[in-house]
Amino acid sequence: MVIVDTSVWIDFFRNLRSPETRWLDLELSRQRIGLVDIILCELLQGIRNDREVRLVASELRRLHVFSPGGLDFAEAAAENYRWLRRKGFTVRGTVDCWIATFCILERHMLLQRDRDFEPFERELGLQVVKP
Repeated sequence: MVIVDTSVWIDFFRNLRSPETRWLDLELSRQRIGLVDIILCELLQGIRNDREVRLVASELRRLHVFSPGGLDFAEAAAENYRWLRRKGFTVRGTVDCWIATFCILERHMLLQRDRDFEPFERELGLQVVKP
């Protein structure tokens, strides 16, 4: 399964063309696409129009929405953060660490447009879609 990050969804819903949004547009009907609940939260927070919130939420609920969490998962995400920090990388957000850790642990690929995932890919084996 491919998890699609907030960075791609924002461009997709704004009809901005990029290699990632073109890939998503083509693959939505071809393969299993999912997201993490925190991605849904980020997307809905950024929408000002109530009608649009309902439309976007309805569209995204058609996909598989994962809700990772719990003590073991929180510890794994924290360990990934600490590992990268020891290696000299700055992880700027807990949300990206959460998403990357989920993808790594569950062996899902990530479609993203966010350089913050690069250390997870290089150092921790995050599988990233390269459109």
